[in-house]
Amino acid sequence: MVRKLLTPGVAPPDLAAALVRPHQSTATSTPEQLTSRLRLKRSSTYVEAMAKLDAGGHTHNRQAVDALVRAIAEEFPDVTIDQQPVGIVAKCYLGTPYEVHTLDRTGNIIQHYKSFESLPPLLARGRALAAHAQYAFVEVYTDKVIAVTANGDTSIVKG
Repeated sequence: MVRKLLTPGVAPPDLAAALVRPHQSTATSTPEQLTSRLRLKRSSTYVEAMAKLDAGGHTHNRQAVDALVRAIAEEFPDVTIDQQPVGIVAKCYLGTPYEVHTLDRTGNIIQHYKSFESLPPLLARGRALAAHAQYAFVEVYTDKVIAVTANGDTSIVKG
């Protein structure tokens, strides 16, 4: 007698749970829990991945961009995708006339901006902090920016 183990297109409950991507949280944090979580020091792996934005080639290398987006997801495995940064802004070391570069997580696009060019409105909030020598990069969220130092320490700026 033939016994169906799997229904086509339907994963069994234990397998379905295993297939949920580990960086996708299923629980929603309270605003206080989220703020507390986002205040935590960033890992050296994450900080190093963000530093590679200036290494060149990322603007034309889909795999490199995907690796950066994965680094964000891996840094925040317990934070839902809608609570993760919408983008990263960092000082650009490509030289004059470039000032900052961005990683737009939603569009997975890396862009280098000259000092006279405008950033998209949401990412523009992180420009001044990103240009400051004290910070390695700035995570931009819908309601705040978080400045991150080279050793992973964070500073939250609301609004």
